[in-house]
Amino acid sequence: MPGLFSLLRLFKRNSSVLDPEEFRAPLVDHLEELRTRIVRSLMFLVVGWVAGWFIEPWLYRTIDALVRSSIPKHIQYTDAFHSITEPFFFRLKLSFAIGIALAIPFVVLQLWGFVAPGLKPNERKPIQLAAPVSVLLFALGCFVCWQVLPPAFEWFAGYLDQYPNTQLIQKPQEIVFFTVKMITSFGVGFQLPIIVFVLAKVGILGPDTLKQYWRHSIVIIFFASAALTPSGDPISLMMMAVPLTILFLLSIMAVTLTSRPKKEALEAEVVDAE
Repeated sequence: MPGLFSLLRLFKRNSSVLDPEEFRAPLVDHLEELRTRIVRSLMFLVVGWVAGWFIEPWLYRTIDALVRSSIPKHIQYTDAFHSITEPFFFRLKLSFAIGIALAIPFVVLQLWGFVAPGLKPNERKPIQLAAPVSVLLFALGCFVCWQVLPPAFEWFAGYLDQYPNTQLIQKPQEIVFFTVKMITSFGVGFQLPIIVFVLAKVGILGPDTLKQYWRHSIVIIFFASAALTPSGDPISLMMMAVPLTILFLLSIMAVTLTSRPKKEALEAEVVDAE
């Protein structure tokens, strides 16, 4: 079944000589495939949502334990819902977020199955190589965030000492979704090396360009880290920006090393041609 890119290439190559009616059948087949994959993705999302409903109590207890262990002992900390409907809708939303996380790998596979037939081998190979590394980097980002959260919570809670005779009454949904956003932000941020590697492999970025603008890139990394972290506190910012900077520099080294044999082969062909 031809993918989108192959269909566009076919249309571009033959649009001046072929009748549009000849493209109707491939286009209908293409749209049928797209509909099938969208339906499958929605089914995966629904199944993930149902599974998330049962996983939600465990996730809440885990995050609540992390928060309570991070709050200084002398601070009075209480979770409180402000209306009778909040517990139900909180569980509904959190289970949906868990469902999205569970469904994402299967949705990506559906997307890949739709796009891959239209890609050239040199375009397909870098993405296939990057996929497992992307999962590992996302997991690494989540792990780093989990280590960052306790000192970040402690840093925020420390400001309560400036206001005597007060206590911390926290809405559970706010602290839980804040934690989920932080973990997701770190996981997404740690995809930077994969993005750089794929762009270099498909020819959009070259090792010389990366070396020339590495200082500018590091500045952008720090600004992006400030934008990605929901809290905006200096601890979270540094704990995201520093590993990303290291990973970015390592990705430049990887792109340089993998591009060198190809460059040498091209230079050899030029010499032979002369």
